[in-house]
Amino acid sequence: MSAKKPDLRIVLCSPRGFCAGVVRAIDTVERALTIYGAPVYVRHEIVHNKYVVDSLKTKGAIFVEELAEIPDDTNAPVVFSAHGVPKSVPAEAKSRNFFSLDATCPLVTKVHREAAIHFKRGREILLIGHSHHPEVVGTLGQLPEGAVTLIETAEDAKTFVPKDPDNLAFVTQTTLSIDDTAEIVALLKQRFPNVNGPHKEDICYATTNRQLAVKKVAPVVDALIVVGAPNSSNSQRLREVAEREGCPIAILAQRASDIDWDRFEGITSLGITAGASAPEVIVEEIMGAFAERYELHVETVSAAEENEFFPLPRSLRPDAAAAE
Repeated sequence: MSAKKPDLRIVLCSPRGFCAGVVRAIDTVERALTIYGAPVYVRHEIVHNKYVVDSLKTKGAIFVEELAEIPDDTNAPVVFSAHGVPKSVPAEAKSRNFFSLDATCPLVTKVHREAAIHFKRGREILLIGHSHHPEVVGTLGQLPEGAVTLIETAEDAKTFVPKDPDNLAFVTQTTLSIDDTAEIVALLKQRFPNVNGPHKEDICYATTNRQLAVKKVAPVVDALIVVGAPNSSNSQRLREVAEREGCPIAILAQRASDIDWDRFEGITSLGITAGASAPEVIVEEIMGAFAERYELHVETVSAAEENEFFPLPRSLRPDAAAAE
């Protein structure tokens, strides 16, 4: 007779996983494949999740880092990822007569618009974010070179020297840590009381809600797993929040096969969340792997209700096609 499995309390963070912007981006690629057939070219990973990217590849999506990799004579759709792109990218697509579909998250587009308005008003612009992240590259690329200064850390906020301290504005990447960003914003406001900020935080609702749920769960569990990719900013921030809230073990896992079981030896409670680009099916896969080793007792801790929805790009909406 097999030995009785040890009990394990699983605390699921809610909300977790896909946000409305990610759902819209994935649906954009799937709908384009349905309407136009394969291939559909996608510039950069549509969202930062290997499972999602691989499943779209099997359906006929071809992922490229730059438009130069796409053949000149194609009439296949070209999709821009959820993270947004520099202005040079749609311009290049247009000059090469590509049929492009913009899957940029509307909340990222909002940041692009804010930056453009500040620029029009002649303000020096600061972007709080992580260099080389595609979203930051896209936002920097909305304006002429040198128009935006990147602020990555509190140290940057302390040492930045503006051209005119009374003519400053800031915007932020949408997937940052709420606490880190609040610290940087507070420093900027302290140093430059007249700095113009967004009317409402740029950090998106999904990032905020997922971090709030982790803040509730991390202090009451022995370990916490964030389902997400290493290059996913919002997933990395969730892991950092869990550590900061005192959770002894906080790891990022892309799949159940990533789990180092030795690290979980002797735990009696486990928190699970998922970054905004991680599908629920992987949360279930990881819970299944734990269920083979433990007797699970599952509960959910909720920090917010989410019911946001973003419609698809116009040319993919049947109602839009009919109306034109």
